[in-house]
Amino acid sequence: MLNEQNPMKYGSKDVVKAAITMALSSNREEEKALKHEYQQIGIKSCAVDYGGDFITSIMKIIERAVVSSKREGVIVESHAEEGAVAGATREALGQITTKAIGLNVGGKIGVARYREHVAVCVFFGIGLLHLNEISIGIGHRVV
Repeated sequence: MLNEQNPMKYGSKDVVKAAITMALSSNREEEKALKHEYQQIGIKSCAVDYGGDFITSIMKIIERAVVSSKREGVIVESHAEEGAVAGATREALGQITTKAIGLNVGGKIGVARYREHVAVCVFFGIGLLHLNEISIGIGHRVV
């Protein structure tokens, strides 16, 4: 699955893969199955849907990532851990900003953590009506 050479030690690349997979999940059932699968190997994860105007929603997207991470037990309530998720989310959003300015976004935020590694993936459709561009952004922090 992830790190097959040493299945008990995962690094930043493995945690980022888990965050991407969570963000790409199609529905709640797939999300729950992935979360359970990752939990079995020690990776905590969560995902949350989001949609709205990009510029006015940046803080709301960061807030949703932090709140869902706390609610799902990916992080605990501390400045360092909340800041890691907020910073990784901001980094991920920065990677899609040029495409998203002035448009609506809709999609999913995936968060994964293994020990000190925290990764956030934003997977969004960007645009108007059915004329969407697809974009993905990744952020990683160490707690």
